[in-house]
Amino acid sequence: MSSLDVALGDALKTQGIGGAALLDAVTGLSYGELGDVSGSQDACEIADIARTRLHQAGAEGDLESVIVTTATRHLVTLQVSRTGDPLLLCATVDRNRTNITWALRDLARHADDLLR
Repeated sequence: MSSLDVALGDALKTQGIGGAALLDAVTGLSYGELGDVSGSQDACEIADIARTRLHQAGAEGDLESVIVTTATRHLVTLQVSRTGDPLLLCATVDRNRTNITWALRDLARHADDLLR
């Protein structure tokens, strides 16, 4: 089992997180995924739209995260900085089983572990 699989598996241990994927932010190429990652296919496009709209609105700095909420779940996308193109950590979070603040905190911690 690769260290990426271990890191993604650790993310799934957070209550309510049903799936996690690591994607290239530019190409959308998946480096690894575990669990239910339906919706992560659109994460790069959603992040690009958010980034563009925020800059048009005058926001400065890099995009850190995007959260899309439906009636039953959140699709969380966090940017993972690195040398070269950034990566996106995408996770599917069950709204009824977790607090989004705790899930974001845990995902940010797991994002740091992905590049070790």
